[in-house]
Parts: sequence; C-alpha cells; structure tokens
Amino acid sequence: MFRIIPLIISCCIVGCAVFAQKKNDAYQLQIRKAVSPVKIDGVADEAAWLEADIATGFHMVLPMDTSAARLRTDVRMTYDDKNLYLIVENYTTGDGPYMVESLRRDFAFLKNDNFLLFMDPFDDQTNGFSFGANAAGAQWDGLMYDGGKVDLSWDNKWTSVVKNYPDKWVFEAAIPFKTIRYKKGITRWGINFSRNDLKTTEKSAWAPVPRQFPTASLAYTGNLVWDAAPPAAGANVSLIPYLLGGMLKDYDKATPTKYRRDAGLDAKVAVTSSLNLDLTVNPDFSQVDVDKQVTNLDRFELFYPEKRQFFLENGDQFSNFGYSTIRPFFSRRIGLGGVPIRFGARLSGKLNKDWRLGVMNMQTGKQEETGLPAQNFTVAALQRRVFSRSNLGFIFINKESVNYDPAKVTDKPIYNRYNRNMGLEYNLASSNNFWTGKAMLLKSYTPNKTGHDVAHAANLQYTSKQWNIGWQHEYVGRNYNAEVGYVPRQGYIKVAPQVTRLFFPLSGAVLSHGPQVTSTWFFDEAHMRRTDNETMLNYGIVFRKRNTLNIWASNTYIKLLQPFDPTNTGKDSLVNGSQHNWNTVGADYVSKPQSLFTYSLSARYGGYYADGSRLMTNTELGYRFQPYVSIALSANYNNINLPKPWGNNSFWLVGPRLDVTMTNTLFFTGFMQYNGQQKNMNLNTRFQWRYRPASDLFIVYTDNYLPEPFYVRNRALVLKLVYWFNL
Repeated sequence: MFRIIPLIISCCIVGCAVFAQKKNDAYQLQIRKAVSPVKIDGVADEAAWLEADIATGFHMVLPMDTSAARLRTDVRMTYDDKNLYLIVENYTTGDGPYMVESLRRDFAFLKNDNFLLFMDPFDDQTNGFSFGANAAGAQWDGLMYDGGKVDLSWDNKWTSVVKNYPDKWVFEAAIPFKTIRYKKGITRWGINFSRNDLKTTEKSAWAPVPRQFPTASLAYTGNLVWDAAPPAAGANVSLIPYLLGGMLKDYDKATPTKYRRDAGLDAKVAVTSSLNLDLTVNPDFSQVDVDKQVTNLDRFELFYPEKRQFFLENGDQFSNFGYSTIRPFFSRRIGLGGVPIRFGARLSGKLNKDWRLGVMNMQTGKQEETGLPAQNFTVAALQRRVFSRSNLGFIFINKESVNYDPAKVTDKPIYNRYNRNMGLEYNLASSNNFWTGKAMLLKSYTPNKTGHDVAHAANLQYTSKQWNIGWQHEYVGRNYNAEVGYVPRQGYIKVAPQVTRLFFPLSGAVLSHGPQVTSTWFFDEAHMRRTDNETMLNYGIVFRKRNTLNIWASNTYIKLLQPFDPTNTGKDSLVNGSQHNWNTVGADYVSKPQSLFTYSLSARYGGYYADGSRLMTNTELGYRFQPYVSIALSANYNNINLPKPWGNNSFWLVGPRLDVTMTNTLFFTGFMQYNGQQKNMNLNTRFQWRYRPASDLFIVYTDNYLPEPFYVRNRALVLKLVYWFNL
C-alpha cells in the first residue's frame, strides 16, 4: 500500500508542472484611488464611480458554461486611505419580486438571488476573502481556503447597502483595509465576481469558470490591478468583551437552580498586515446553534461539526488536515461536556506568498466529578506552497494533563499524561483544478502504546465536465491514538475507488445525467482479510430548474469486529465475528430552490443485520414568506425488523424550525427536536440583536423533556451581551 505514495507524489509534480499558468490571467480590472468621497447608499452618482473602470460581460456557468450570461452585471471598484469600495448593478428581467431566503447573514448561496466577491490578495489561488449580499441586503462574508471553499464563521466589520430598482438591484459596500489581510506592496490581487439569479436559474461569473467547479474556485480568478500599492492598514487591535447572566434548573437530579454571572474577553491583534493573533479569556459559546440530532444506527462514533466561532475562524489549517475519518485534530475534543476553557490563543495567517502559519494553545480546567485533570492543548501547523496551487503541510498536536499522576488515582477514571501527534501532508491542486489529491502520514505518541501507531492515507481525483474519477486508500494502525482527533476506528486498511460519467442533452428539461459507481473495502490490518465492503450504483439527474433526482442500489457486507446492538437501544448485541450481508435500494429527490415551497424526499429499503430488514424515509419541507419568515420541518422514520430479542423497532426523529428575520440586524430562531431513539425532546430558541456592526445581544432559552411520561428534564435561560471595540 505504501508504494502508492510515490505514485501520488509523481502525479502531483506532473499535474502542477503541466498546468503552471493562471487560467484567467488576461481578465484584468484596473482599480484607482477615489477622486471623491463615496457614500454607501446604493446610488452610483459620485465622481469616484463615474470614473471607475467597469467589469462586465459576465460568462454563464450554469446551466451551461459555453455562452455569455443572459443577465447583465456591472462591477466597479475604488479605494481611499481606509476602505476598499465596491458597487454592483445586477440587472434583471424585471418580472416580479427577487427570490431571497431571509435577511440572515451568511445565507445559503443556492436559495437566494445574490452577488459574491472572491478576493485573493496574495494571488496564490489558495486563500482569500469573500464578501457579498443577497437582493434583500443580507450580508455574506467568509475566509477562503483550499482554493475554493468559504468558511462563513468569520465575521468582521464592514458596511453595505442594497437598493432595489424596477430593472436591477444595486449592492454597494465599504470594506475597511483593517478587515482583510494582505501583504504590503502587492499590486495584483486575484479576483472574481459571481452572480446567482433563481428566476432564470443562471449562475454567472466575470472570469469564466467551468460548470463542474464552484465560482469560488480561486484557480479561475482574474486580476485586480492597483494603480499604487494598497495603503497600509495601520494599527489594528480589537477588543470583544462579553457579559452574561443566566439560570439552569436540572429537574432530573432535583438540584437547586444554578445562577450564572460571567464575563470574558476576546481580542484580535494584527501582528502584521497578513498575520493575526486571536486571544480569548473565559470564552462562552452559549449562543451557538444546537447540534442537529440523527438516529444513530452506526457501529462507530458519529461526527458532529464544530460550531464555536473561535475554533472555526482561520482554523482550516488544523481542521482540514487529514480525511473525514482520519482527523488528527478535532476541536470539539476541547471544552465540551461541562469542561471549562480558561484561556486560549491562536496566531494564524500568511508569512509571505508561499508560507502559511497556524499555532493555537488552549487551557482547560479540571472536572471534579469525573476526575478529568486540567489539560493544555497545543496545535502547530506550517504550510509551504509548491508549484502553482499545491502545498506541503506539517502539523504537531500535543495534549498534556497538568499536574497529574495516573499512578496516584484510585477512585476515578485514569487518563493519559499526554498524547501527541505529528504529521506531513501533501495537497495537490493543478492550476486548472482538474487534478486534486492528498497524501498524508501521521504518527502518534502515547504512554504504553508503541508499534502500529501510524496512519497513512492518499487520494487522487480527476474532475472534468464529463468524468469524475477517484481513488482513495487508508491505513490506520491498531495503536494509532489521536485523543484530540476524530478517528472512529483503528487497525484497518481501506480502498475506495469511484467513477462518475455525465451526459449533457442539448435541450429538454434535463441538464445532465449519468451513472456513478463507488466501492469501499475494509481489510483487517494483520492479515488483509475483508471485514466490510459496500458497492453502490447510483444514477443521478440534474434538471435545468436545478431540482435533482438520484436512484441507487447497493450491496453491503459486514463482519463484526466487536459486539454490536443493531438498534443502539441496549437490548442485546450481535456477537463478535458474525457476518452479515444485504442489498438495499433507494431514491433521493430535491425540489427546485426558486420556489417558495421547497422539499426533499429520500427513502431506502432493504436488508439489515441478522437477516433483518430496514425501511428509512426522510423528508425536509420548507416554506418562506420572504424575506422575513422561514419555516422548515424535517422528519426521519426508521422501521427495523429483526429476530428476537429486538423484534420490530420504529424510530421517529422530527425537527420543526422557525426563522424570523425582522430586519437584517434582528433575528429569532426556534428549533424543536423529538428523538424517539433517545426518548428526548429538545427546544432551543435564540433571539439576536446586532445593535452595532459585530456587536450583539443574545437571549437563549433551552428546554429538554422526556416525552413519556411528559415532564421537564432541565431548562436554561441565558442573556449575553457582546461589544466590539476597535482601538
């Protein structure tokens, strides 16, 4: 298996050497210093706008990428000593209202008429910033990474206005130079503009992008050419304190009501124009969205995404190292489950065009009831760009128990004194994005665990308009241990090839269709004996209205490596070593996003463990009274028939959700979840008032109920005030 590493590296070198030049280098927008003040009002009547160059003549990306866009979009940019300015005229067909989901910040791209800016200040085609708005004025901003992904957890201070006219909507914005990071003296930035219009189902971009890639792909940016080096941002220090009050009542344990009075502080310091230091003392994440529950029928730990902003901002160097099931660092291991975070610091950003750095240190307090000691977490990542868009990365992770001796523990669980991981990773991205891949090697260090403590994985992907061909393999040793990571299984070798072929009719309701074959094989580490495999044949159809249909069939084989309860309810377990094989058929349909009423339906039926059967249906319904109210309902049903002692088992998971956006600064969310498998009902409501840019008032109310007999398990109320100071 390790012989494949040289093959991957060779493909990386060949792919990058062949496609060395920037694809859309000829697309250039000149930006000159403003000759007059600019007022952010959605009206392009200032002299600065009348003299600015125009980026127009957008290219269609969807439904097809072979023609000019039908809708006209004009973009102008200028700047002064403090801000970068942008004004966009989005012309329309003029027939009816605009399509928007809500006024909430960081909206869903496919459900809104919107305009987005993708900016690559280092012109490295890998990292950057994104800003934009939908037709109702809701803002979008995020950090760009991996050449085309956007981290929307990043929020910063900037101002914008959207003004509607009969034949167009105008988006005007002022982005402070202090908000973004760029290297002093660079006068050519990568840039592209993207437009989405739901009525015409047209997605377009200024610099052309092949339809198989997102318009955010930095491999296809044009150039923003400055008349002089952008001004230095100057001193840039922000303090973000919070005050919190709340109460918690646990009815299950019949404990007295606990009252919370708390305070904390975040700080952001621009060490250089491209390197940022983030500090936090006694952070609180009570306003973060609750996890969306799932019916758990898996043999291994489920993955729940990180939602806490401190860990998400600029954290892709840490969280994206590895693969979805081999993550050496997973920030949810820090400070959840009642474990307090005392303080933390993160230094991240670009050292220059080729080098990128990320260092984070977090300190948690001890937990008396479980005997968990105070722990210190350190993560360091260094990334070096090679060739046009690829990079070589290094990561080091250290978890250390502070003032802790396992030998002295008698009546509590025993924890390791330390756990460390080191790894190297090569990320391939050819200049035209057709070839992508990764090769990774990790080693762990844990007391009393040596040998078979490495993990290796590699993949190579080819993506053209008609073909998507991929190969991935993984090896995880039985003693590989990532206590601050997410690695749900050890001691295996995995092979996973996949092939997709697409066809494009010249006319008709169908935009593209084609088959996909995927096959995943697991083998035990010691003898290369098969333990799992699943082979799936899928036929996908994408309609011109952007609704989709997938029909699939699969064959599954599993040899259990440990006892397993196939219902995860604690009734009984299938024995270690038992073998199970079954077939399944299924279908998934997602409606067109431009409708006020949207829905998705999916179903599967087939065999299950112990010659049983499983029926699963899932429904997602949504209706919007745009732009103020959005109602959603998800309902998941599983019916499992097994021999005794399990018998027939039915699990419902229902989750209605209400989003109200009274203005683009005033939001309310109510989310209820009923989980029949866990026998729990959860209610979470959140009111948010953004009373100043990046400053918020939150009121969060949470209830947990036992459905039968109905009674309250616990409830909590929190009021939190956050204020952003710029020094």
